[in-house]
Amino acid sequence: MKRIIVGISGASGVEMGYHFLKALGNFPDIETHLVITEGARKTWELECDIPLTQLMELAYAIHDNKNLAASVSSGSFVTSGMVVMPCSMKSLSGITTGYAANLLCRAADVCLKEGRKVVLVPREMPLGKIHLRNLSTAADLGCTIIPPLLTFYNKSNTLSQQINHINGKVLRQFGLESPDFIQWEGVQSC
Repeated sequence: MKRIIVGISGASGVEMGYHFLKALGNFPDIETHLVITEGARKTWELECDIPLTQLMELAYAIHDNKNLAASVSSGSFVTSGMVVMPCSMKSLSGITTGYAANLLCRAADVCLKEGRKVVLVPREMPLGKIHLRNLSTAADLGCTIIPPLLTFYNKSNTLSQQINHINGKVLRQFGLESPDFIQWEGVQSC
């Protein structure tokens, strides 16, 4: 059984976390541990028509963001890593500086110190110099940065298809293949 921590922070696009947890549900050997920040809960109310309970039902375990003694706050709790989707600039800052004031940042800190995968899906536009510096620092620390950018080569014409593409990119970081991901096949030469 593989464990993956899913953090949802307060950036716009919290529904992406919901769709990512649904995608992880297609893999019965994955145990998901969910951490939702207070900002994410507020953003959820503003952006989503889906009840928050429906999001929480998708996770194997839910951890209170204020509980710094949760299992995911310890390196002895073995996981395959963590995804923060979406990743707010506040959470990014906490992760890059090691300021583990909440469980989401602490869990990321633990994954980094244990050499585990950390995937950040940052949501901000435009990106300022501080954001770019923090993203560069996160990459230097070993995080994989997957911004939720639009794709066109695979004819993703709906929001659902765009989200499937992002999910597919993130899942691949953990060696998981989504049947909904359409990869570039290249162009045959003449």
